[in-house]
Amino acid sequence: MAQPNEKSDLIRAFVKGGFLSPAALLKIMELSKSLGNKYVLFGSRQDIMFPRNNATQAQLDTVFNTIKIEHELSGDQSIHQNIVSSYVAVNVVETTRWVKEDTYNVLIDAFEFTPRLKINIVDPLQSLVPLFSGELNFIASQEENYWYLYIRDPRKGNVLECWPKLIFGQDIPKIAREIEKIFLEFLPFTTEELFRVLKNNYVRINYRPIAEKLKLHDTAFPYYEGLNAMQNNQYWLGLYWRNNQYDIEFMSAACKLCQETNISKINIIPWKAFIVKGIKASDRLRWQKAMGKFGINERHSSLELNWHLPVIDTEALELKRFLVRELDQQDISIHGLTFTIKTNRESFLFTSIVIEKSKGASAEHYGILYAKDFNPNTITYLTYARQVRKELIPALLIELSKLYFRQLNPEKEPANEIRPEPALNGHTDSIYQCSNCLTVYDAKYGDTVVGIAAGTAFGDLPDTYRCHVCDSEKKYFTPIAG
Repeated sequence: MAQPNEKSDLIRAFVKGGFLSPAALLKIMELSKSLGNKYVLFGSRQDIMFPRNNATQAQLDTVFNTIKIEHELSGDQSIHQNIVSSYVAVNVVETTRWVKEDTYNVLIDAFEFTPRLKINIVDPLQSLVPLFSGELNFIASQEENYWYLYIRDPRKGNVLECWPKLIFGQDIPKIAREIEKIFLEFLPFTTEELFRVLKNNYVRINYRPIAEKLKLHDTAFPYYEGLNAMQNNQYWLGLYWRNNQYDIEFMSAACKLCQETNISKINIIPWKAFIVKGIKASDRLRWQKAMGKFGINERHSSLELNWHLPVIDTEALELKRFLVRELDQQDISIHGLTFTIKTNRESFLFTSIVIEKSKGASAEHYGILYAKDFNPNTITYLTYARQVRKELIPALLIELSKLYFRQLNPEKEPANEIRPEPALNGHTDSIYQCSNCLTVYDAKYGDTVVGIAAGTAFGDLPDTYRCHVCDSEKKYFTPIAG
């Protein structure tokens, strides 16, 4: 079977909310197999992709219309976008008390259009699904059935703007459609301007005042693989393939086993894996036998799982394999951290650490960035190093992982509001950057590589201080926004 070279060679099925019935997934597997494929792929927005080969539009329409799933040719400039949700997180990780599976079912079913904007409907307590990777991000509040809306307009950069009021859940499809019309047809608006436009257009939305700001919780990245206990003596099963090529024969067998054991939904997660929830204790052995029959490995190292790679990117996959081997040899813990490898394609980042191919450089040179506080939900990234050779990346990742664990503070409040950080020790110069290699000195963390304690403002550093990456003198550091 020929390997597709670009995402534009793929059919993309929009799995709204990231969940679908085993029967619908089985139909997709059968369609892909009929086109000569041996696998399907999962996308970052909980969608399913597979090589088109010589499929006609009539063939595709026949299957997708039957299972009522939208589809189109994939690509970096897709016309439509999938609706992402954290349905999968319910009963798997901690979630907001009033947000249940039926909450998502009702919301997703109410969308009578396929959006052109990326829409996220997510719970802020979970970490299986990113909060702000959409352009319209609906985040559950503590008030039952009411949601925050955070708008991220790529035309204005990745700055988040909060809608002035909480939105009633049943109005989410309506307000999403109205905002999309304005968003796509006009120049960028502020959220306050959008709010006034909708009000002037007499769009009726049920609102409540925002009583408290959204809090970003310190949610460590979960281990999403293997057979794990749920409530009520049930289990959930997460499965992951290193190359994101999910074997059709096994996937078809899993769909049929779900049907035989009365499991109504299969879930896709943005980490290019899938989860089956609600496995009865009495059926656990059947699932174990099915995985054994197909030789499925259900317990990869966390070093394998904490990565987000572009779909169909051989360079990124090879770099990941190299880095995993090197980090494994060092016995380094990266629990709680996540990584992205970004090559030439533009993509929104939602991981703790990013390895980014340097523009205009050879394939062996990369920059390294890390999220502020190592929390990807801040969507603020600082440069740690640039123009580094491939062989040096493991050592820098080890430094960053140690920095991450040093900054963890068990006495820290459980959540941080989205707000500017106060000045540190009376200084405003908390973050400086080396102008030669772009390594960051953050006063919050200090520089323990050279013995500088956390909490040391840049102005208090000795004149002999040098960049620990490129050995540049202190005078080459310049202040950047914190």
